[in-house]
Amino acid sequence: MKVGFVGIGHMGEPMARNLLRACIPVTVWNRSPQKCEGLVDIGATQATSLQDLFKTATTVLLMLFDSAAIDAVLGRKSPTFATRVSGKIIVHLGTTSPEYSRELELDVIAAGGAYVEAPVSGSRQPAEQGQLIGMVAGHEDAVERILPLLAPICARVFPCGLVPGALRMKLAANHYLIGMVTVLAETTYAARGAHVDLQTLRQVLDAGPMASIVSRTKLDKLVSRDFSPQAAIRDVSTITELVLGQCEGSGQDTPLIRQCALLYQQALAEGHGDKDMAAVIHAFEPALS
Repeated sequence: MKVGFVGIGHMGEPMARNLLRACIPVTVWNRSPQKCEGLVDIGATQATSLQDLFKTATTVLLMLFDSAAIDAVLGRKSPTFATRVSGKIIVHLGTTSPEYSRELELDVIAAGGAYVEAPVSGSRQPAEQGQLIGMVAGHEDAVERILPLLAPICARVFPCGLVPGALRMKLAANHYLIGMVTVLAETTYAARGAHVDLQTLRQVLDAGPMASIVSRTKLDKLVSRDFSPQAAIRDVSTITELVLGQCEGSGQDTPLIRQCALLYQQALAEGHGDKDMAAVIHAFEPALS
C-alpha cells in the first residue's frame, strides 16, 4: 500500500511519525513544506506537490483543519478531483460535519474512488504515543484495507457502520469532553473566588472517583496556568459548533453545550485561540486575560 499523508500539523505530525515508526512508507505533503522536515529525517518522502502525492499514493490520509481545506486538497468541484481520487482510498481523519462527510463520500465514489471516515479522539500527547481512539465508518472492503494504517496511530478502533456514523460518534464523544473541561474551568474559577486552596482541591479531585487522565491534565493546567496547547481553543471552538449543530439538527435542546459554544467563542475573541482548551477559564475571568 502506497500511503500519502496530507496535513502535517499539531496532530498530523505525530500520527505520520507513528506510521513511519511502524515501517510503513509514507509520502507527506503540507502547505507549509518546512513542517515535513522532521518526518523526512526519519524516512518519509516529501512530495513536491499535491499532484505528485496523488500520483504516487494509492491511499491518502487527510488530517486537515476543515472542509474547505479538504476540498482544496482534493480539488473538489474541479476537473482535478476525479484525477486525484480515482482508484484511491481517501481517508478523512479530521473533524467536519457528518453531512459534509456523507456528501464527500458520494462524490469520491462517483469519481471512481473509495472513502473512509476515521476521526480520532485525543490530543497531542496520545497522538505522540499512538494511543488515540479511532472511530471508523465506510464500506466494509475499504475499511478493512485501511485498518492496518490505524493500528500504529490508535490504541483502539471502533467500527461505526456506514458514513457518517464515525463522525456522529466523534461529536458525541466530544460533547462529553467539552462539557467536562468547561465545568472544570468554571470550578477552578469559582474555587479561587471562594478562597479555596487550589492545590488541595486538585489533590481532592485527583484522589476521588471523578478523576481521569483528562481531569488531572486539565486541572494541572488550570492551577499552574500553563496553557501550552494539547487541544487548542481555536480547534475546540470549531468542534463545539459542530457538536451543537448535530444536536440542533436532530431537534434536541442542549443548553449546556450551547453555553460552552458561547464561552469558547468568547475565549477565542479575546485572543486565546492558540492556547489549550483549559484556557476557556478566561471567558469567566476576563480581568485576568
